Amino acid sequence: MEAAAVKKTKKNQAKEYLKGWVPYRIKRYWVYAIATVVALVMPWITMGENHLFLLSFDHKKLELAGVSFDMQELYLMPFLLMLLFLGIFAVTALGGRAWCGWACPQTIFRVIYRDGIETKLLGLRKRIKNKQKEPDMSKMENKVKKVIAVLLWSLLAFIAAADFMWFFVPPEDFFRYLSNPAEHMVLVGMFVGIALFIIVDVVMIKENFCIYICPYSRVQSVLYDDDTIMAVYDPIRGGEIYEGHGNERHKQFTKQKELLSVEPNAECTTCESCVTVCPTHIDIRKGLQLECINCLECVDACTTVMGALGKPSLVQWSSEKETLRHEGKTNYFRGKVIAYFAVLTIVLVALFVMGSKKEHMLLDINKSPRLYKILENGAVQNDYIFTFSNTDSKAHRYYFDIVGNDKIEIKRPSEAFKIAAGKKKKKVVLLEATSALGNGAKKDTPIPVKIVAYAVDDKEKIIIQRQAVFMYPSIDKLKK
Repeated sequence: MEAAAVKKTKKNQAKEYLKGWVPYRIKRYWVYAIATVVALVMPWITMGENHLFLLSFDHKKLELAGVSFDMQELYLMPFLLMLLFLGIFAVTALGGRAWCGWACPQTIFRVIYRDGIETKLLGLRKRIKNKQKEPDMSKMENKVKKVIAVLLWSLLAFIAAADFMWFFVPPEDFFRYLSNPAEHMVLVGMFVGIALFIIVDVVMIKENFCIYICPYSRVQSVLYDDDTIMAVYDPIRGGEIYEGHGNERHKQFTKQKELLSVEPNAECTTCESCVTVCPTHIDIRKGLQLECINCLECVDACTTVMGALGKPSLVQWSSEKETLRHEGKTNYFRGKVIAYFAVLTIVLVALFVMGSKKEHMLLDINKSPRLYKILENGAVQNDYIFTFSNTDSKAHRYYFDIVGNDKIEIKRPSEAFKIAAGKKKKKVVLLEATSALGNGAKKDTPIPVKIVAYAVDDKEKIIIQRQAVFMYPSIDKLKK
């Protein structure tokens, strides 16, 4: 009776200890759901006539926050790339491979396929908590389930591939192009190729992608420091399960009684729940390893086991400084992290400033191969190709003037012309000099010409300046 009472008391203490505890796995599922919804919905969001984000190679433009930028305005792309890479570096320095475990599509896809389809839906795998035991494929029942799992995932893979392409080909164009595949074989080929890669990756390559292929795992260790948050086993409380250092570590204890014989205060039960649950097949008790993706499955597993004993988990989402060496609290606001976020803020501000200075028209001026033409009356003509781009959201009528040189006249075009929103138009431009410009020079003379182009119907807002060169012949050629 007394033993039963003690057992009941311990059980109640365990329940009280774990009361209100939410596993990281459940929190990750919520993050996965939010990331999936954002990825699926974002390509459909438009602000005015433009998308929230679209990098269109088809229309050669970038649409960002409802503003359309022509390819000639892609000076914003370096800022976006800096935000991407600096953001990943900052997250890694602060929270380790949090991206890998909490937001990477590869991890989300594997969780959906392995934990969702294979385990929960079809029962091909017995338990989510054991990711080391592969299904027995010698049974016909399991072979049928495997085929069904692959077919279900294939359907989701094509949806994921389409979603990926929507960030480069807007959904409204994507489905229109698919309805006429013969004329859009490149699009169809990329769509099918991406879907097949996702199928092979998730079904066959699995977490080997994270371990052997992903370059991020190779650079993570350079970004870590003693205060970086990661899944860390506490060897002071749990005991040293392995002996040796680094890659030379080998198994020392496999049973708790063996561990306790050497370290009487060791709390690790050697149940290996943290090992069987790991998707990348590592033992977190070895210390920091390249393969760890910070999914925190091992933290959940150890929390469940140690919580039943009324003790805190031996594996914590913490830093080596705090959990491994017990040298004090983790310093989240250290110099490196502050520097990363300061630079990120500067880049973000620069992005908005540069984006706010968007030009509503663009003009490229190209001189024709012929330097000039001398007319019978002694006038000199130069011809050019002007490429006008209307980057505004509505149609405008355009024209241009020559500023600062009244000796050069515009002979063609003679009147303003209309360009629809988001369209381009090439114009053959003929400039003529009726008065001498070369001052009797004995060689051809380049004369700088200032061009001011504008929208006739909105000159105050849409106006730009460009420089061109007017070639004037030598005095000898004029006499001929």
